[in-house]
Amino acid sequence: MSNTTRKQRTISKEIILKGVGLHTGENVTMKFMPAPVNHGYRFKRVDLEGSPIIEADANYVVNTQRGTNLEKNGVKIQTSEHVLAALVGMEIDNVLIELDSSEPPIMDGSSKYFVEALDIVGAKDQDADFEEYIVKDVITFRDDSTGSEITVIPSDEYQVTTMVDFGTKVLGTQNATLETISDFKSEIADARTFSFLHELEALLENGLIKGGDLNNAIVYVDKEISETTMKKLEKAFDKKKLSVKPNGILDNLTLHQPNEAARHKLLDVIGDLALAGTRFRGKVIANKPGHFVNTQFAQKLSKIIKQEKRNNVPTYDLNKPPLMDVVQIMDTLPHRPPFLLVDQILELSDTHVVGLKNVTMNEPFFVGHFPGAPVMPGVLQLEAMAQTGGILVLNTVPDPENYLTYLLKIDKVRYKQQVVPGDTLIFKLDLMSPIRRGLCQMHAKAYTNGKLASEAEIMAQIVKVK
Repeated sequence: MSNTTRKQRTISKEIILKGVGLHTGENVTMKFMPAPVNHGYRFKRVDLEGSPIIEADANYVVNTQRGTNLEKNGVKIQTSEHVLAALVGMEIDNVLIELDSSEPPIMDGSSKYFVEALDIVGAKDQDADFEEYIVKDVITFRDDSTGSEITVIPSDEYQVTTMVDFGTKVLGTQNATLETISDFKSEIADARTFSFLHELEALLENGLIKGGDLNNAIVYVDKEISETTMKKLEKAFDKKKLSVKPNGILDNLTLHQPNEAARHKLLDVIGDLALAGTRFRGKVIANKPGHFVNTQFAQKLSKIIKQEKRNNVPTYDLNKPPLMDVVQIMDTLPHRPPFLLVDQILELSDTHVVGLKNVTMNEPFFVGHFPGAPVMPGVLQLEAMAQTGGILVLNTVPDPENYLTYLLKIDKVRYKQQVVPGDTLIFKLDLMSPIRRGLCQMHAKAYTNGKLASEAEIMAQIVKVK
């Protein structure tokens, strides 16, 4: 996780939009409401008893056949992706979305009208730092049944590329790229949803498109239309006459861009990945994306982010001069090589300390632990953490050279990663309670390669010896 220079944002005041749900056909009133820090995106069903709230969370996805549908405790939200994409695209972090139906209004099948509404009220900074997950490793999810695959790789900012192949002559292969989220409004927001004629026929047969008309979906004609089918479509869309244009699109809709379909798929990716629950910085490459693979990837990403939050892996600039080098550490601690296991102190306050050890093959313990497979003993990781904690404790007395620190108790020890030659260990110790009568209880963690290596609760006491 990383705090960037910007603050969290919400909207300056509420704004109302009205329309029809694409699949429900119901008139719906939707209200964007300002929300407090760390609120994220949540939907509120004001038409139901108790006005239940459902968070925009990938774990609540129940169906992705026709849009991304959420359900929590029987409360449903249908086709959430276009609204969520607008919020992400406008870089707004905290909003409550009130609905008096299960489905937001489809509008013109894009995010354009949501973006315009958010633009009208404007965003305001809040009293909390914006947090985003920094992608450090390649993360991938693949759906073998469809060949759909989403990958995110490290990047300096949030970027998305979609590559789509619909296997039809009328549409073929298309790509779209968003280089920076600030371009969402101008490049992606107005890309409308689309359907193929063969899909439309099936949906109409089953009564599954009630709010659809030709103003909110591009219909690609991928097969010959019989006169009977045309009559059905004219009746369904309440049009006297329909026709197929030379570019293979039904009726008279004009494409905003030649690759509008790929841009809409990119819009969907942004909306679906909002369900990860945390903004992230990385380049998303989506090959043949769809709501299923998008939301599965969002679930996977959410788990990784939550795990890292639990581990709370800190990041430090190791090129900066340390607060204390090894000579200064020896002025405070009585330990000496080969048993001095801290090389630098990076941070030191009244309540925490951060230390560093560069693990090399020259460590004497590697001679016997283990020949041919050198691994740093777990007990020495604990000792290194305890020595770092000793700096924190001795920092509370004016004459640390006259004191020794003794371990009293170690609890809740866990080892998560092997530590080997070439690793850099970062130790972070935080006081669990104020130091009293020389007794100090600390929560200690050791990290290497961006992962938690070991952790423990350590109790120590400082004793005056001179």
